[in-house]
Amino acid sequence: MDVSLDILGLLFLAASIAGFVDAIAGGGGLITVPALLAAGVPPAQALATNKLQGTFGSFSATYYFVRKGMVSLSQLKWAIVCTFVGSGVGAELVRRIDTSLLNSLIPILLICLALYFLFSPANKPSKAKLSENMFALTVGFSVGFYDGFFGPGTGALFAAGFIVLGGLSIVEATARTKVLNFTSNFAALLFFIAAGLPVWELGLVMAVGQFLGAQLGSKMVVAKGQQWIRPLVITMSMAMALKLLWEQHSHWVLP
Repeated sequence: MDVSLDILGLLFLAASIAGFVDAIAGGGGLITVPALLAAGVPPAQALATNKLQGTFGSFSATYYFVRKGMVSLSQLKWAIVCTFVGSGVGAELVRRIDTSLLNSLIPILLICLALYFLFSPANKPSKAKLSENMFALTVGFSVGFYDGFFGPGTGALFAAGFIVLGGLSIVEATARTKVLNFTSNFAALLFFIAAGLPVWELGLVMAVGQFLGAQLGSKMVVAKGQQWIRPLVITMSMAMALKLLWEQHSHWVLP
């Protein structure tokens, strides 16, 4: 498709902002998907292109956290494997199963997550409730499956899992979340590429913005920690919930 330089510039800016937000709290798709649709990209291609550019953003954040020694990939190896498999299964089944049930349940779950982060005391590391292998099989596979199948709120779900079940601080949880978020993004992206859906010209321009924005966002996680993460997680979780509820309402009222 033909796109002007002005549109490419705006998409680059949208991706940069989304990458910054996504590295801290997730939910960058709230910015990039509407931007792609406004640029005239058909819905299926917009979702695939968003996954393409989002993969670069989650890789950028993952690279930063690994380089800073905040994440051990060897320690997360089974979670990475289970997340990859779960996301692949979800991406394959999304073509065959009605997603309307998830569409109804996820806003409620996101609101609950926002309320948890809002009213929970200052988060400190605690004893893990699941072994690393059990965490990989349950949280890794199920949230990976959800990301491949549906997607909104994946980062918040991973972070909550690491905090509640893994006993990690919010900063440690955010760093590990980006590793698994990149894994699930990449697995789902492979299916979109096989289907020929991404718009590469747009996706790669936005990928550069995502990469740069995610680097800045990752630095803020390290520098500001809970001071920035909690408010953004609450805000983005509520924004995603309201967006999904609005879409449902629009579907109900339109003939």
